Amino acid sequence: MQGAAEAHARTADGVIRREVKPVTDRRHRVVFNPAGLEALAEEGETVLNVAQRSGVDLDSVCGGRGVCGRCQFAPTSGDFAKWSLSSTITSLNRPTEAETRYHGRRPLSEDSRLGCQARVRGPLVIDVPPESQVHAPIVRKEIALKELTLDSASVLRVVHLDLSQVKEALRTEKLLEALDEAWQIVPIEVRPEVEQALAGSDAEMYESFTLHLRRKENGEVLHSVRYGTSVENLGVAIDIGSTTVAGHLLDLGDGEILASEGAMNLQIRLGEDLMSRVSYVMMNSQGGSQLKELARESVLSLIQKLGASAECDLSNITEIVLVGNPIMHHSFLGFDVVPLGQMPFDLATDEAVEISAEEVGIPIPAASVYFAPCIAGHVGADSAAALLSEKTHQTTSRQLLVDIGTNAEIMFKGAGGVVAASSPTGPAFEGAQITHGQRATVGAIERVRIDRDTFEPSFKVIGCESWSNEPAFNFGQADSLITGICGSGIIEVVGEMYLSGLVGKDGTILDNRQRTRRVIPNDRTFSYVLCEQSDDSAAPNIVITQNDIRAIQLAKAALRAGIDLLLERCGESHADEIRLAGAFGAQIDPLYAMVLGLIPDCQVGQVRGVGNAAGSGAVRMLLSLKERIEVEALVRDVQRVETATEPRFQELFVGAMAFPHATASTPNLADAVALPSHPLTSAYTSTRPRRRGRRKDAVNE
Repeated sequence: MQGAAEAHARTADGVIRREVKPVTDRRHRVVFNPAGLEALAEEGETVLNVAQRSGVDLDSVCGGRGVCGRCQFAPTSGDFAKWSLSSTITSLNRPTEAETRYHGRRPLSEDSRLGCQARVRGPLVIDVPPESQVHAPIVRKEIALKELTLDSASVLRVVHLDLSQVKEALRTEKLLEALDEAWQIVPIEVRPEVEQALAGSDAEMYESFTLHLRRKENGEVLHSVRYGTSVENLGVAIDIGSTTVAGHLLDLGDGEILASEGAMNLQIRLGEDLMSRVSYVMMNSQGGSQLKELARESVLSLIQKLGASAECDLSNITEIVLVGNPIMHHSFLGFDVVPLGQMPFDLATDEAVEISAEEVGIPIPAASVYFAPCIAGHVGADSAAALLSEKTHQTTSRQLLVDIGTNAEIMFKGAGGVVAASSPTGPAFEGAQITHGQRATVGAIERVRIDRDTFEPSFKVIGCESWSNEPAFNFGQADSLITGICGSGIIEVVGEMYLSGLVGKDGTILDNRQRTRRVIPNDRTFSYVLCEQSDDSAAPNIVITQNDIRAIQLAKAALRAGIDLLLERCGESHADEIRLAGAFGAQIDPLYAMVLGLIPDCQVGQVRGVGNAAGSGAVRMLLSLKERIEVEALVRDVQRVETATEPRFQELFVGAMAFPHATASTPNLADAVALPSHPLTSAYTSTRPRRRGRRKDAVNE
């Protein structure tokens, strides 16, 4: 364990910090992706052993005998400037006999190794695929469509034609005549691929041809030709998130969803958040190319996963629609992302981009890629898609649409139209910077309640339907550990601590040690013990510290200040309805979002999660050319607000630090829940606990 402790350490605020120290001849640095976690391995130590003692999520059930195949990983070769090391195939031993004779249910690919058999011989960077992770990420992204008319950009038309007696030079002309006669369609353009398909003797063997036509505003383009009758017309819609990519495979003929899948964004190995990836590009000459390739690899891998899930031939894909934030947009398309990391955050283009799939590394000749337009430097195509999905621009009410993530996108429809801004919330809502924070995986606490009299908690854990105070609850044993707390759980535990009087309005954890054993001293502050692990478990207790509360305050204040800024810009004091978008927004209880002051006061019934609105918007653009035209028009009309240059932002930020807010009234929230009465302390940044007398007065006031 000593080697791992020297290689990485988790600080009090939950951030994993790397400590580069001299390595002896008998130890080697090992980096595990996608976590980016570093460890020191003894010469000849197995990768599985290094992973297990270092807290890396690598599965194994056969006791290291090389028969279960669950500990598979992919070694990576190359120079990695981020970690200042070079990884080669000689950093591992040769494949063992157990690996060569392994024939389990999950085949061992040519580029993969078994962690229990591979021994470390030098510096190493490895990828742990989702299939090998004990707690593989749960990508909670759903799709919802409303009142959509099928109007795909790609359509198929079959014509009957005998080309056996027609000269090659006249075949395209004859094909066009048949198309006009059968379908009354005269294309405005014929792609070169069509003439290539009609040349030679192969075309003479068929008496029917399936024509792939791509529709434009001014007519159809004859895009490609299939021999015979082949009417399977498929499309893919993908939301490229900074952490995950989520996609849907659809039949463009009838709009049926054939498969939905999600996966991790491979770019995470270059940085946990967007700005760290931009920094990586700035500091490494090949960084931009690496970012591009990882984005494209993520998309291609997901498309292949969708095809396998639906058991479909990928060559029948004709349309691919992509949405994502500006950095995902620019990196995938090969634009420079550096301008997005510094003022004035200029986009390379704010227009929709249409390009062949092969040009962006997707080997499907007939497919075209449509990347939706971005709104501003930090409000991307995913936000435009969310607007389209919710039809925010068409509503007559004052609607607030918020996509909460590492960088929150905020859009508000007022009397003067739609205004949009982004706010740098950071990764706290996703579990980063939180002592026991983690992503939403099995074993993570996702919901919390605290008894107002005893301060005892009850909670729900992903992977179990029961609450912790119910007999059927089965987590906490050695074989089913509670591993941490995810974003929705963090929001609820902080909200519950405030409502129960454990936390003051200014965010200070109060000294309630005389009333509950759950409050414990932590240096000059206090912490709350949310979950006590069993004695036979090696897992630590799950606690909420003062630093955790501060991290949530900073994140929520940045979001709320951005919202308040837009409302002020529109001359409005409140929103009639609030929509929380994204995988995280869909899991937040609207009541607790208001308790913390993430969002302004509103009737609780008018606040709801809308799931992956960006993904739904992408599907709308996949199924309808009209929707593409609509999104391009609405983006041009959106008014942009740059929070980084607004003088009022900092003032609004300070007021938003308090729970729920320092000055804003909350009549709707007060009707929904009993709010405590806490005096607001003079300094938000104070970390010293209050004296017991003042604390008692504050609670009982």
